[in-house]
Amino acid sequence: MFDFIRTHQRLMQFLLLVLVVPSFVFLGVSGYSVVTADPALVEIGRASVTRDEFIQAQRNQLQQMQESSQGRFDPVLLDNPQARQALLDQLVDRKLQIAVATQDHFSVSDGALRRAIAAMPQLQVDGQFSPDRYNEVLTSYGLTPRDFEAGQRSELALDRVLGPVRDTAGLPAPVLDGLKRALTEERTIRLRVFKAEDHAKDVQVSDQDIQTWYEGHQDALRLPEQVSVDYLVLDEAAALASVPTIEEAQLKDYYEQNKTRYVVPARVNVSHILIKLPAGASDEVAKTALTKAEGIVTRARAEPSGFADLARKESQDAGTARDGGRLGWIQRGTLPLPMEQAVFALKQGEISDPVKGPDGYHVFMADQVQPEQGESFEQARAKVEDEVRRQLAADRFADMATKLTSLVYDNPSSLDPAAKDLGLQVRHAGGIARDRLLSADEAGANAASASDDSAILGDVRVRQALFSSQVMTDKQNSGVIEISPDTMAVVRVGEVTPAHVPPLDQVRKQIHAQLTNERALAAAVAEGEKALAELRTRPSADGFDEAVTISRLDTAGLSKDVLDTAFSVEADKALPAFGGVALARAYAIVQIDKVQPGTTDTPALAGLGQQMARVWGGVEQQAVLTELRQQLGVKVTDDGRKLVEHGDGGSN
Repeated sequence: MFDFIRTHQRLMQFLLLVLVVPSFVFLGVSGYSVVTADPALVEIGRASVTRDEFIQAQRNQLQQMQESSQGRFDPVLLDNPQARQALLDQLVDRKLQIAVATQDHFSVSDGALRRAIAAMPQLQVDGQFSPDRYNEVLTSYGLTPRDFEAGQRSELALDRVLGPVRDTAGLPAPVLDGLKRALTEERTIRLRVFKAEDHAKDVQVSDQDIQTWYEGHQDALRLPEQVSVDYLVLDEAAALASVPTIEEAQLKDYYEQNKTRYVVPARVNVSHILIKLPAGASDEVAKTALTKAEGIVTRARAEPSGFADLARKESQDAGTARDGGRLGWIQRGTLPLPMEQAVFALKQGEISDPVKGPDGYHVFMADQVQPEQGESFEQARAKVEDEVRRQLAADRFADMATKLTSLVYDNPSSLDPAAKDLGLQVRHAGGIARDRLLSADEAGANAASASDDSAILGDVRVRQALFSSQVMTDKQNSGVIEISPDTMAVVRVGEVTPAHVPPLDQVRKQIHAQLTNERALAAAVAEGEKALAELRTRPSADGFDEAVTISRLDTAGLSKDVLDTAFSVEADKALPAFGGVALARAYAIVQIDKVQPGTTDTPALAGLGQQMARVWGGVEQQAVLTELRQQLGVKVTDDGRKLVEHGDGGSN
């Protein structure tokens, strides 16, 4: 199941695009009964899905995608028959539920409605329903409680059509057990790979082969409509380039103001002995304390190595005495000024005279002295200038962005005024289609895909702007497009190249490589299949890689094709057994050496029952909807088929 999602990412992305949009934004519960002359795309009994309903749903879908991706969603992903069919099916399913709910008079009690609303996380604070949050959320969406509750009542009524099917779905225990056994079964395998590249040197491709392939693959070779572009980029580099020369005094001021970033200040690792002096002590008491402190200085200087033991015995600072008087590293600004001056006057191992502090007399010893360290202004100058320049550039960027917006608006037919005023360079690139940047082989040497600005030019908002009527048809500048907080672009269409099949000479090399790869792969497959046939009659370990044990949960990095082959080989007979599979650039033989059951009681499968119950419920819901389609006579009209196949143009 997990491999399916990994190997079908485009399909899963497409499904998410459709399923992520809540159905209630498409159509009101009472919408089925509106009488309109709008063409019906699908007839559902006496109701229908109209073209206007579909177009509105499509707009809502696109709007939600744009909002959720902050404008980066590519509308091309929805501009295809599969996406349109999925959306139309969703609308039909909605109408079917409305029809059943109306026919069978499904309703919801006030109590059920209150419980459902109270359970919504968006309306809760600390896990409890909050009336204030409720009113705040509704106000932000421009809804009244009456309208919101009516809508929720309708949704709950509709949920009674399929909800019981979904909520009662459960995977039968034997099926779940079998699924767990299949997911955890272990197989020890070896691979023997026949690479296409080993046969490429023997492949011969003639000019006639290339001509024939070219004539038979015109659609595959056809390039979409594309444009070349003139454009401006305003980014950090442009802002930095606009910063004028910075004066030396300004750099020195910045260095002094931020000196701690370049210089580690001096510090002293210090210990002390404190003789306390009570507040308001008499001169006699103070003198006695000072005399005691002076005696400690004499003793400490006589035997500096014994300072810690002396502190334990004599210091009246209970917090540090038991640790030998250790205060740790002290920087300037930490102690009162007289104490700081005494400490920073000491050399390593020296002991100070008694120093009076707020709480008594201190005797300090400098255990370690570390002088000021770091870079002088001259040493740090390049770093300082870079930092100052970047700060100035940030201010310049904001000013330049404002000017760029005005200049582009005031001069819609040219980028030159903005480029000249802001010191920017008009850049050029080609090969930009609506849905992608063409490769260098397709677009030539100036391809946008090969430029340093490929990420900017490939941004969906840039491509949308280029193919808008303002830029492409009216030949005007686009507005300022914010690619990221520090990157902006303005684009202008140069030349428009219609969709076309490139001449043979342009794609000759590409076709030669294609044919070479195809024929080399065919040779590898033929060699592999021949070897596989021989192995099934005379097994041999020659040419196989080292054995590896895999399961459907632990794939050991193997591709899905190899994994599927390994588990599709019947291994209930004599081993080794063999299977083969053609890959993109090789043919692989899989040898099965051993098969054994795995451990089904694993955390990886803890939630499998619930996951599969949801899948099962979805299948059963779809079965119910299929039956409802038959009962109510769902019929797709010609307008519906045309719209799905061709989009808006299909209904004209």
